[in-house]
Amino acid sequence: MADKTKVYHISKRSDGKWTIKFAGGEKVIKTFDTKVEAMKYGDSLAENQEGIVLVHASKGKNAGKIQKQNGAGKNIK
Repeated sequence: MADKTKVYHISKRSDGKWTIKFAGGEKVIKTFDTKVEAMKYGDSLAENQEGIVLVHASKGKNAGKIQKQNGAGKNIK
């Protein structure tokens, strides 16, 4: 039986830091100073855990909405 796909969320906090969390979880896995750092780490998690990373927009009318999806380090639109 296949394991359930792990889903990670990357979002920006009010203090400007970027965080990675499991879907549905409150606990932060790791915190970063930049979005790029968070995305690189998220891609690594997705590849190693066969998971999906959802990156949330931080600005404009789409703030909070999913901006990009990555699966195993690849864009899965």
